[in-house]
Amino acid sequence: MPRPHLSPGPRAATPRRPGVALAAAGLLLLASIGVVSAPAAAAGPTFAADAAGPTLAAGRAADDTACSANVDGTAAFAPVLSLDLPTQARWLNQAPPYTFDHTDMLAAGFDRVGYCLELDGPAGPQWVWTAMEPFTTDAHRLGLPTRTGEITRQRVNDLDVATNVPGVTTGTGLAGYLEMWPNTYSAGSSRQISGASSTLYDADDTVNSSGGYGSFQVHQVGAGRPSPVAPRTVFAVNTFTSTGAALSLGIGSAPTGHPDWTFAGNAGTFTQRRLTVYARSSVLTLDQHPQDRQLYPRDAANGATVPVSGVVTDPRVKAVQLHITSGDDEWTDTAEVTDRRDFSFRPRIDAALREYRFELHALGAQVTRRVAVWEGIVAGDVYVIQGQSNAVSATYNGSSAGEESPFIRSYGSPTADPVLSAADRHWNYAGSEVTNQPGSIGQWGIRMARRITDTYQVPVAVVNGAHGGQPISFFQRRDANPDDIGTNYGRLRQRLAGAGVLGDVRGLLWYQGESDNDNAAVHVAGFTALLDDWRAELGADVAGGTRYFVYQVRTSPCGTSTTGALREAQRQMGDTLGVTLLSTNGLSGHDGCHYAWAQGYREMGDHTFAVVARDLYHGPGEGVAPPNPSTAAFSNAERTEITIQLRSDDPLTVEPGSAADFRVNGTTVTVTGVEYLAGGRLKLTLSSPADGATGVSYLGHLRAGPWIVNAAGAGLLTFYNLPIA
Repeated sequence: MPRPHLSPGPRAATPRRPGVALAAAGLLLLASIGVVSAPAAAAGPTFAADAAGPTLAAGRAADDTACSANVDGTAAFAPVLSLDLPTQARWLNQAPPYTFDHTDMLAAGFDRVGYCLELDGPAGPQWVWTAMEPFTTDAHRLGLPTRTGEITRQRVNDLDVATNVPGVTTGTGLAGYLEMWPNTYSAGSSRQISGASSTLYDADDTVNSSGGYGSFQVHQVGAGRPSPVAPRTVFAVNTFTSTGAALSLGIGSAPTGHPDWTFAGNAGTFTQRRLTVYARSSVLTLDQHPQDRQLYPRDAANGATVPVSGVVTDPRVKAVQLHITSGDDEWTDTAEVTDRRDFSFRPRIDAALREYRFELHALGAQVTRRVAVWEGIVAGDVYVIQGQSNAVSATYNGSSAGEESPFIRSYGSPTADPVLSAADRHWNYAGSEVTNQPGSIGQWGIRMARRITDTYQVPVAVVNGAHGGQPISFFQRRDANPDDIGTNYGRLRQRLAGAGVLGDVRGLLWYQGESDNDNAAVHVAGFTALLDDWRAELGADVAGGTRYFVYQVRTSPCGTSTTGALREAQRQMGDTLGVTLLSTNGLSGHDGCHYAWAQGYREMGDHTFAVVARDLYHGPGEGVAPPNPSTAAFSNAERTEITIQLRSDDPLTVEPGSAADFRVNGTTVTVTGVEYLAGGRLKLTLSSPADGATGVSYLGHLRAGPWIVNAAGAGLLTFYNLPIA
């Protein structure tokens, strides 16, 4: 395996000022800067003995917390917020009454945050200390999230925990999960956290769109997914934006009720309730860096460059070191700090089923610390799924959980709520069992991705922007503001831009048309406009083919398979618009609108994989494309037989009873038999001479077979009023 290439990289043409804002914030949200000092052998968190930095040290508030008295590591931090929690609070869209607020002193940046919660109640004095990578670059968001849009729902690396409460796991370098918002929430799980409950409130709850309860929770979770480690609450402060309910808080998991203390209403049982927020002054700022679980699109050399660059802001730092590990392999490069104070690394990683861990260290005689750590970095291929409910492909009947893989990723959430969408700018593990959650990509999406991953040994990212029950107009771009987060196009575009993959989408898959109610003209006009926008923003067609795949819908509208105008228009898009067609005929697990897993979304994923593999991976081509007619002609003088010439000579299976799905347009003649003939032909036998016939149609049907399918199981495309020569 070739090692990643590490290079100090070119110097910037223009010097950058210390303390500059993170340059990539518009494209790649840099809320996941991981920071931790080198762990010591002793139990409990310890930190390097470098000073907190001149910016904070000058105005440091008095720190008399139990955490400062019992945890040596707090010496590297300065307290920046302190709050005596009342028994009740109504702080929605209001600033809490902090005892002191020194967040303005963090203008030069911070690279680690800490929290100390102190309670005194029936169990006596209790305290807990946590320290972690920053989840935000905005110092004013380090306290309780009381304002609309202040939503944090993400993993954190290198969580340190110390406490005097029995049963709470202490140590350094733990995997953590944050749930911080002013909103109400439900117990439903995104499935991002192994072992999280879908019925009890714990880690990985689902935040709702409205405010009025409040959650400020830190959890310990298992590293990666799946994980045998169940989540455990470190501490929780809840109910601070409610109207009249008592605060619910605790350290460790609650012994009864909900593990995260939701609805505990127990604030009145404590005589002391103090929350103190800490920060560690940064020694450098970052312009470019990866995000945890990020997938970088692979290039022609079957890998990706992962830039890490920034500016040193603390004169004590004399060198910056980047350390990369992947399995048993590891590499290190060091950049000496010059008068320019900037640094740049451009390592390359391989597009393979392996993850990379990046650690960034600042080195100096008076300060040596691990500044950041990013985990689970991979290189691979990016796909987009778009359309309505059969592109969402929710779980209707049967589980696809076994298809999920740590090497299948997604970015953000397909939620239609603009506030919730904007709050999720993180890479996630792809999931298929829940919808509108971080990482949701649907059942056939996960099957397709898993087939690509297993077959070609490459990680895959799928970004699903679908929304059920919507006509073609819902998906259009607002040209005056393509990023308008109030539009479906804008939300998807923002996610792709945030992921850094807007121009690197390998393939886009489209399933929509039921809600256009067989209005072919409206559907074609809308899709043509969308396709033009995609080709301009996501990329033109690949050499010798296309990157745009269109499913011919089964029904339009749902529950109706006797209409054919819209489906015929979709079939013709392969010729008129140059897209690749996919079929939904041949899938028997159909309920009249949606599909079960078996004989439905599972096989849909298989059919999609086969065509995508043929077009984009040089995979097998025989028996892959859905059968598609070319011409039709009477094949005897009596006009009692019609031969349909198909576009390929792939052998087909004609299941008994398939004749009922054909129509001879312009007549009352019925089709009584169908036979496949060598050379890619279907012979239809008619009940009587078809004088006056204007065309022939194949409409498919609802629910289970019979079908006419190729070797891959893809069914004959619906066609409508195909002229008879």
